[in-house]
Amino acid sequence: MSKQKSNHHSHHHHSEHEKHDKHHQSHRDGKKEQHQHHEHSNHEDHKNHNEKEPSHHQHGGHGGGHAGHHEHMIEDFKKRFWISLILAIPITYLSPMIHMLFNYEVTFPGNMVLLFLLSTIVFFYGGKPFLVGAWDEIKAKTPGMMLLISLAIVTAYVYSTLTAFFIEGSDFYFEVATLIVIMLLGHWVEMRSVLGASKALEELIKLMPKEAHKMDASGNIVDVSVEELHPGDEILVKSGEKIPLDGEIFEGESTVDESMLTGESVPIEKRPGMEAIGGAVNGEGVLKIRVNKTGNDTYLAQVIQLVSDAESTKSRAQGFADTAAKWLFYVAVFAGIITLLYWATTGDFEFALERMVTVLIIACPHALGLAMPLVTSRSTSIAAKKGLLIRNRIPFESAWKVDQIVFDKTGTLTEGNFGVTDVHPSEGIREEELLRLAYSVETQSDHPIAKGIVKEGEERNLELYDVTNYKNLTGKGLTAEVNGFEIATISPGAMRGKHIEFDEETYDKLAQQGKTVIFILKDNELQGMIALADIIRKSSYDVIKELNDRGIETVMMTGDNTRVANYVGEKLGISKVIAEVLPHEKASNVKKLKENNRKVAMIGDGINDAPALAEADLGIAIGAGTDVAIETADVVLVNSNPVDILNIVKLSKESYRKMVQNLGWATGYNILAIPLAAGVLYNFGILITPAIGAAVMSLSTIIVAINAQLLKID
Repeated sequence: MSKQKSNHHSHHHHSEHEKHDKHHQSHRDGKKEQHQHHEHSNHEDHKNHNEKEPSHHQHGGHGGGHAGHHEHMIEDFKKRFWISLILAIPITYLSPMIHMLFNYEVTFPGNMVLLFLLSTIVFFYGGKPFLVGAWDEIKAKTPGMMLLISLAIVTAYVYSTLTAFFIEGSDFYFEVATLIVIMLLGHWVEMRSVLGASKALEELIKLMPKEAHKMDASGNIVDVSVEELHPGDEILVKSGEKIPLDGEIFEGESTVDESMLTGESVPIEKRPGMEAIGGAVNGEGVLKIRVNKTGNDTYLAQVIQLVSDAESTKSRAQGFADTAAKWLFYVAVFAGIITLLYWATTGDFEFALERMVTVLIIACPHALGLAMPLVTSRSTSIAAKKGLLIRNRIPFESAWKVDQIVFDKTGTLTEGNFGVTDVHPSEGIREEELLRLAYSVETQSDHPIAKGIVKEGEERNLELYDVTNYKNLTGKGLTAEVNGFEIATISPGAMRGKHIEFDEETYDKLAQQGKTVIFILKDNELQGMIALADIIRKSSYDVIKELNDRGIETVMMTGDNTRVANYVGEKLGISKVIAEVLPHEKASNVKKLKENNRKVAMIGDGINDAPALAEADLGIAIGAGTDVAIETADVVLVNSNPVDILNIVKLSKESYRKMVQNLGWATGYNILAIPLAAGVLYNFGILITPAIGAAVMSLSTIIVAINAQLLKID
């Protein structure tokens, strides 16, 4: 990964956040185009493809493979739909069933052969995705939409072919063609409306630096690829570079930005003897590191493993439409067998067969194939207007059931960049003057804390002093000359090192709140202290309050220290705070919260959140977060505003309501029609002929289409 790319990530929480946000926004919009693909909706006609997915990911990403594959599938459905639709016109015209309905006749020689040929093309070409999908569902032992559709089209096609050439009975070619056309339309609509399968693993792999500066025994430096390193090798990391692998620092001091990986908001001061994590961004010092983990043992590799495990279990979930289809499939097969057995006893086997076929075809509602995709596409477009990108349908569908929402702190509830919270000047010094000194010196640095002070100085319109002779004391602070005085901004540790007295009580109070305190000295005389903290987003207060009012439990989970976490948690009124969580523990904490069948949503922005986002029933990412988090999430908040979570819950509830209504419409008619088609009232002269079935079918399809468009949220 190029240096400037890694730097873009390293100002994960600096005052350039605004810029970073905008950059991300444009980056995201660019991605949106290629993203209007989606893993094959609920009916995932290759669920299995999804489950096998992670294995080949681990050997390095295969470019935009997934995205491209998905685009290709949308195109494929579109093409199959149009070709089948065009062929359905002559099929309808030639179909004896339509002749009966509209009372006309087509009797040119070979009309049945032509009908058979056209229908065969539609069956094999248009029906292929469903037949393949049905086979996958059988192998996975999860009957769903694909199997239900295939049951109807195979039965209708085989039976019609028999009646056209070999036995007495009515043909169902018209049914085969219309069912395939409508189902192709439904799938095409649905796939277009939702984002594609996750590329999280590819994004994670991109974060791994590709090469390292290896030091040989005599101290020479050779650039080698990361694969060639072994535990015990010594490497050099220059300033601003990414650390290639996990290891122990044996020489050099620097601050390292691990926020992307661990969620710790302040860059960590590193000295010899301390651990370094591969993927973290080195600050201004030069570090020499002894590698102790390579390959699959490194921290990032384990995050990749956790994400792929969680994703593969999730991809097996069935959506609402699939669950409905599964039961309809069982009903159809059961009713079909009973019908066949009953009428076969009357001795007229051909009539018995026709009854059974009618039952099996009627059991697969055209309307169901459109009902769900239309609700899906409508809710997706409402979501997009509200700044939500839905990446994964199934978790979104059940978002209304969520009991607990877990928030990451840094960058999610907080802005992820520092702001000045308290200014304590020493006696006889004006607050303005203290800030002006700090502001002048800190403009020279790009440390997140420096940026926080500079931002404060700019907001107060303070004038800058002329600064000369600027020095950066790694891990201690800065010194510079201002008007002939030596001004230093230093850490509490450096104050103790210099044995300078300061107000310990005030300092402790600030530290208890998890604030970072810096001291300003003028020729070694204390001028005062300034406290900074990661700023809480204004919108966080509203969202926590509203969720608590709705009876949804709020949990904050963070890698940051307990003091900071409790301070933020109390200020926001969060019901439960879990702090100092190592990233790999985040996922297991989410797993724990899911016990007793509770539904858990997780919202985060960093790499350290990715496994937990994948593990949660509903993973939500902040748009300004890292690409990895965004790829792992089921829903992305484009405006990075946690309040948008409320819209997810509302929209999910409304979509679910529409789905239930449409399912009622689509299947209600079928449940009534199945016994009539089976010939329950045959003796009273009431029998559903295939033609009547077709007419009522199209009516219920129109009704669900209109109903889906009525979906809205306030």
